[in-house]
Amino acid sequence: MLRKYFLSFFLTILLVVIFFTPFLASAHEVYVLSPAEIQIALHTPSVPFLTVLHENLKLFSFWAFLGILAVVSIFLLSIMRIMEKTFDPFFLKTKKWGPIISRITVGVSFLAAAYYQASYGPELPLRAAYGSYTPIITVILIIIGILIITDIYVEIAAFIALLLYAFAVYKHGWYMLTYVNYLGEIILLLTIGFKKLKPYGFLILRVFFGIALIYTSFYAKILYSNLALMTVTKYSLTRYLHFEPHFLVLGAACVEILIGTFFILGIEIRATAIFLLFWLAQSLLFFGEVVWPHIILIGIPIAFFFYGYDKYSIEGYFFKKGNTEPVL
Repeated sequence: MLRKYFLSFFLTILLVVIFFTPFLASAHEVYVLSPAEIQIALHTPSVPFLTVLHENLKLFSFWAFLGILAVVSIFLLSIMRIMEKTFDPFFLKTKKWGPIISRITVGVSFLAAAYYQASYGPELPLRAAYGSYTPIITVILIIIGILIITDIYVEIAAFIALLLYAFAVYKHGWYMLTYVNYLGEIILLLTIGFKKLKPYGFLILRVFFGIALIYTSFYAKILYSNLALMTVTKYSLTRYLHFEPHFLVLGAACVEILIGTFFILGIEIRATAIFLLFWLAQSLLFFGEVVWPHIILIGIPIAFFFYGYDKYSIEGYFFKKGNTEPVL
């Protein structure tokens, strides 16, 4: 009987991977396009996504149906009593690792930023933001990273990191929503010293991480869809995925926005984390992207996988009973 459930679990995950393969073959566009290509894409009118949807309505409806079927299947499998009894004892032990993994993730990210001389991503070099103060900021980033990783004066390090993020918002404006996951991590670290705020830490992290995913997808695949379209053309993705390029971009946007929404609401957290990690790995391998900006995108889903559901997540609120919670 148990083998039957394991087989069902494996087949469900396999179906999800197969269903969504065409829609997640996109990359973080600012990392794989040259500055000249980015400027061309930003100043070229985008095709309205409603037009693309109308022209591909039947195909979109088909994939949407498969997506809904996969989500429902994972949910039903996840709340099966036999699954909870089998896996929840393990996940109960791993929950304590979630905050540790998220803390180390952001610490390593700051060290990487100091080493590569760019804050948050390669398109935001330190020199452009801080000028002659760049060496001082580099030292500060190193100190922040070390303190956070070693769990020493974490709240002070997080407060300084918050000031740096505020300055980045002043310099780059709304674009910093792309990296608002850093803000979520910083706030999580700031809540450590306050017992009343501590229970809200992972709620805040989930919300900010989801917002970052949604905004990034909206920015590069809907608002300036030529960024993603140029990536599809440059890497000849239609040769591997036999879909019309505009439909491919629209599908990627929908899936990424859905992933962000699932994290924000707390729906199928572990399954969504696995799904995102798998495609991040594929993206890094296929496009040969710079790894360091993805550290935080990789570390946070791992933390979500280990931590699971907090009481403010939808599935944690409605389906968590004592020490049992939905598996995926």
